[in-house]
Amino acid sequence: MATTALKTASVLAFERKLDPSDALFSSGPWADRADSTAWPAVTVREKSVRGTISNRLKTKDQDPAKLDAAIENPNLQTVDVATLPADADTLKVSFTLRVLGGAGLPSACNNADYQRKLLDTVKGYVDAQGFGELARRYAFNLANGRFLWRNRLGAEQVEVRVAQLVNGQPAQSWTFDALALSLRGFDAPPDAAPALAQLGALIGEGLGGSRHVLLQVTAYVRAGAGQEVFPSQELILDKAKTVKSKTLYDVSGIAAMHSQKVGNALRSIDTWYSGADQNGPIAVEPYGSVTTQGKAYRQPKLRDDFYTLFDNWLIKDQPPAPDQQHFVIATLIRGGVFGDAGKD
Repeated sequence: MATTALKTASVLAFERKLDPSDALFSSGPWADRADSTAWPAVTVREKSVRGTISNRLKTKDQDPAKLDAAIENPNLQTVDVATLPADADTLKVSFTLRVLGGAGLPSACNNADYQRKLLDTVKGYVDAQGFGELARRYAFNLANGRFLWRNRLGAEQVEVRVAQLVNGQPAQSWTFDALALSLRGFDAPPDAAPALAQLGALIGEGLGGSRHVLLQVTAYVRAGAGQEVFPSQELILDKAKTVKSKTLYDVSGIAAMHSQKVGNALRSIDTWYSGADQNGPIAVEPYGSVTTQGKAYRQPKLRDDFYTLFDNWLIKDQPPAPDQQHFVIATLIRGGVFGDAGKD
């Protein structure tokens, strides 16, 4: 009896296994960070500014008289802004992170044979390599404060504290000097290596499903009294409903960063793509997309995009190189909808 060739499921979806909350902003003095529970929230406020004409001009508009006439009309803008108060030099950014088990187990799959092969493939990866390398990189991105994004740049000091919560109370905790850890790689300095190894092992246990893992992450950024800080910027789809040219994100009046932006930073572990030596880690995405650069680093033509590697591994029994296996499993941890419903 002939066996039917395995085909990709037309319905295939995975839930994310690194689940951060929104990151909330508060402020206080650097010297008081040991007891920061009562620090006041950073708020978002409006500011109106009078800008000047500075955009690139078309050839027909480069006439001096036309330019002078345009400059006479001020570029008035209303924007949101968030700043530290005048008596506080430190930004506190805090969020929680759940690490869930069941990596590789789809939340929806309409092909039982495919799901069986998928689970066997992921089990083979876990048995051979485990989650150690991925967990180590996730831990590194917590410790180096990558999730702070622009708030990390130019800071005098950045301290990150990670605590494992059990029944709502810290069971163990680690403290890192974020500026001593690189954003360009994952080589730990000797003094931070033991703490990173412990945190990575805990995250690995969470991904493996052997224990419940909930982390409280708190970063202290010494930026300077009164300095501007940078919550997430809202995407306004209906521009007609707002007069502001920049709208910042807040949660019940507290300046905050989107959980999606925090998650993007935590999964910025992909150094297995072509060109990583020059560009450094990028977020794990099926096509290696970096929207700020307008570039996809994992092109299907290069045969190193997620779908090519994933299908070769499952359908054709052609396992990718170990580094690319890390990428495939990290994409499943990221979550998404990967079915093949569009193919004939």
